[in-house]
Amino acid sequence: MTFLLFAEQMLNGLQFGIMLFLMAAGLTLVFGVMGLINLAHGSLYMIGAFAAAAVAGATGSFVLALMASLAAAAAAGALIELTVIRRLYKRDHLDQVLATFALILILSEGTRWVFGSFPLYLDVPSYLSGPVTLPGGIQYPLYRLAIILAGLLVAGGLFALIARTRIGIQIRAGEADREMIAALGIDISRLYTLVFALGAALAGLAGALVGAIQSVQVGMGEPVLILAFVVIVIGGIGSIKGALVGALLVGMTDTMGGVLLPRFFALFMDPSAATTIGASLGSMLIYILMAAVLIVRPSGLYGSA
Repeated sequence: MTFLLFAEQMLNGLQFGIMLFLMAAGLTLVFGVMGLINLAHGSLYMIGAFAAAAVAGATGSFVLALMASLAAAAAAGALIELTVIRRLYKRDHLDQVLATFALILILSEGTRWVFGSFPLYLDVPSYLSGPVTLPGGIQYPLYRLAIILAGLLVAGGLFALIARTRIGIQIRAGEADREMIAALGIDISRLYTLVFALGAALAGLAGALVGAIQSVQVGMGEPVLILAFVVIVIGGIGSIKGALVGALLVGMTDTMGGVLLPRFFALFMDPSAATTIGASLGSMLIYILMAAVLIVRPSGLYGSA
């Protein structure tokens, strides 16, 4: 493997990890603060992607498309929390799983009814299209670099929100002892709605950013949701730092495993068989990583015991 190919795959892994962080951050916020297993989080990712594609098609503005993804996913999240999720906080996790699985079906069919069954396409804006030359002669798509930068800025803003603001203090306090902050006069219902809408907005933004790389279609959020669960298990439930570290680990492991393992097995066997075996094992690596982390640290890298 050449240095240029290795560096390009490292950047691909970083970009994939950043996308997973945007999904996992909202998921771990909701689970950490509200104790809710939300299987419908992937549907909010899908809603953000469809909203962005629709607005971009109507206005031709990618910036407005991103704003629409944030607004649509946050509004959908707040509405879902007010009408459905609020009734599940005191129920056991099985009820939460069943209810949010039903939301997946409802939101998928609702999206199909509004936008149709055919995929939509969100074009990369002209000012972010084409490759850029990095140090070492690496040619890499400018849009993917913009995704990495945008994700890191969002991560920094989220860390600042949680650590430096009053609402962040309330979110952290709600994670530690929700009964106490309710007794101190904080409107816990409004806080839960805000946290759920924030998590939904992050998922919607991820959907919009990825929508310019792949097609926007019904059901696109479920595969990403599975990986987001892997991320928060590795990083530790309720930890934003853990979500970032776990997402980068998963992104790098998934990308580099799919590239390096076929080349490794090609040293010992027929190239076609090496490609098949290497690709199969590469897709398993993230779950092997998750199992290894859980053996050493059952609560995740940054989770509480």
